[in-house]
Amino acid sequence: MGTVNAIKAVWAQMQSQRYGRIVLTTSSSGLYGNFGQSNYAAAKMALVGLMQTLSLEGARYNIRINCLAPTAITAMTAGLLPEEAVDIFTPERVSQCLVALLRDEAPARMIMLAGGGSVEAAHITMTSGIYMSRQDNPARKIWEQLDNIVDQAGQCVPESGWEQSKHEFHKAVHAMQCVKEGGPNIGQKLDR
Repeated sequence: MGTVNAIKAVWAQMQSQRYGRIVLTTSSSGLYGNFGQSNYAAAKMALVGLMQTLSLEGARYNIRINCLAPTAITAMTAGLLPEEAVDIFTPERVSQCLVALLRDEAPARMIMLAGGGSVEAAHITMTSGIYMSRQDNPARKIWEQLDNIVDQAGQCVPESGWEQSKHEFHKAVHAMQCVKEGGPNIGQKLDR
């Protein structure tokens, strides 16, 4: 809640001045998981959800919010990496990414990963998936089509949570049209 309280303290001011830049610190533990860190991972992934929603709400006020997932040797990571990592994963090598995310021209809703001179971006994507009509034993059909459901070809980075509903509605309407025309629709992979 420390992050929430800090944002709440500046949000009204940023809205009134129609400008703001916020960078939240997430973690690869939240993005990808890390053994033994379930509570930490859940908290860090929650910040990504907070960033996604507040970015949408702040867009009309020119408030841009991003996340940074740093890799740096700190008290929490001491002893976990090889000795040579101490000279590679310095906090200073991450701080320049923070500066970039605070610029006037900063993006919004970016999840930047940085450490040791490397900079990457993470994305939360949605695959095209399949459409399943009402039928006997749909769970078995879903299992049979699992490769098509997880296929990353044609995946997208949704603009908001509503994109899932819109995508699923489009597939259902398209499948109903196929049924009317006599075409296949069970486990059918559809283009976006």
